[in-house]
Amino acid sequence: MKDKLHLTPADPFPEELTAIPNEKLQVLDSQVQRQLDREIVLDGETDPETEFRHYELDDEFESRETTSEV
Repeated sequence: MKDKLHLTPADPFPEELTAIPNEKLQVLDSQVQRQLDREIVLDGETDPETEFRHYELDDEFESRETTSEV
């Protein structure tokens, strides 16, 4: 199955990001970012669920970056 270009708020989102490999996490991040951009263009604002997912991904990337520096 081909990856979707964006991840809508209705699409499933992993509850636990720590177990996802970096490459898949980056794809997920790209999908969420595209959705944010799409919502802004179409609706003029972002959906709270998309915003939440964006922050969750940012936190996970920051956590991985901090862990890899130790």
